[in-house]
Amino acid sequence: MENAAYISLSRQMTLRRELDLAANNIANADTVGFKVEQLLVAGETGARARTDGIKSGAVFALDTGVGRDFGQGDLRRTGAPLDVAIEGDGFFKIGAEGERYTRDGRFTTDAQGRLVNAAGLAVLDDGGGEIVLDPLKGEPSISADGIVSQQGERVGKLGVVRFDALGALSKDGDGLYANLSNQAANPAPDVRVRQGMVEGSNVKPITEITNLIEISRAYERVARLVEQTNDLSRRSVERLGRVG
Repeated sequence: MENAAYISLSRQMTLRRELDLAANNIANADTVGFKVEQLLVAGETGARARTDGIKSGAVFALDTGVGRDFGQGDLRRTGAPLDVAIEGDGFFKIGAEGERYTRDGRFTTDAQGRLVNAAGLAVLDDGGGEIVLDPLKGEPSISADGIVSQQGERVGKLGVVRFDALGALSKDGDGLYANLSNQAANPAPDVRVRQGMVEGSNVKPITEITNLIEISRAYERVARLVEQTNDLSRRSVERLGRVG
């Protein structure tokens, strides 16, 4: 197979991945704390099928990973006292095999009174400990700087951190991110915590639907190019066979 076909197939593979990501963005348009994703594509130079003394190689499309836009989503009021949203750049700390990080602030309490996320994992305070509420003291109040109080008595402070380079975070399921680098999580004292609200997805559905259409059309164009290349190769072989 000639390099033209290989190049086209490499592009088809990245377009198919882009299609999956765009569809996933649309599916999560209403998911709390979801951040829009896109494929990172780079060119990789490969050897030519025929050199003929030409040193330059063919450039293939290469999937180099997924990029995420951590921009602010719209804040939606729920009125639930344990729902909290972050306004600004930061993440809540969650206790799960070390620490995990999330923008999904749909919290509740478990049977022991611990503040937990939707998956039942402990929400950590600024010191890395658990926050325990007393059900007999009624609903807590949560200040803009994350201090959790019951009946005027401080119970704890939500651990909110940020990263200098968000590329350090890797998606870990259930709206959580893991820090797989040596980068330290830094306190984020300037962000604001909003009680009774959650942060919606930052997906723009119309933009993603437009992307989906454009990617589908690009995939079809590349598929036609592969077919034309194969037809050209087949006709060339047939003609050479007749000459021989």
